[in-house]
Amino acid sequence: MPGTLITVTAPSGAGKTTLVRELLRCDANLRLSVSYTTRPPREGEEDGREYHFIEPRRFLGMRDNDGFVEWAEVHGNYYGTSRAWLAEQLGEGRDTVLEIDWQGARQVREAFPDSVSVFVLPPSLGELENRLRGRGTDSEETIALRLKAALGEMGHVQEFGYVIINSCLPKAVAELAVVVQAARLRYPNQQKRHPQFFSFLAQEC
Repeated sequence: MPGTLITVTAPSGAGKTTLVRELLRCDANLRLSVSYTTRPPREGEEDGREYHFIEPRRFLGMRDNDGFVEWAEVHGNYYGTSRAWLAEQLGEGRDTVLEIDWQGARQVREAFPDSVSVFVLPPSLGELENRLRGRGTDSEETIALRLKAALGEMGHVQEFGYVIINSCLPKAVAELAVVVQAARLRYPNQQKRHPQFFSFLAQEC
């Protein structure tokens, strides 16, 4: 049976990456999609692990050849998810997580109506600002831009099926794990996993 597709979206600094990393550590049956991006790697990031870092010309070439199931421009950089890789993972039955922005999540929902969408919120704007400053990687101008962008991004929260407020990481991880498990237990998935039982049930009823 095809794998389950889960998208996780959050404004920069809400803790999305840490949350997903902890979920993957707890659930060996999940795969993380590694997006393509034109932004330069941050300190400690490795090509092929956090992102596939590529030049804008190559990204646009892939985009124009329908190479992405979703793509977006965020803070002046492009991000996209490989269509071929995602189709391979889902086709082989692997449950897959995408860390993407709201624009990408909307495109994924259009392409995969059965996908599960999760939006992660910070506990407050003040805490979001503290987290951005705590990175120590962004200028004051960049922080101000990210906070302004965060307000716009959070305005799309109503488009998502599930919302998690990341005020306590262990609690947020547990809540995200519950969402993933609930998706696996949906009727169509259970019907495909246990066809003999549901075939018997249909005959008896």
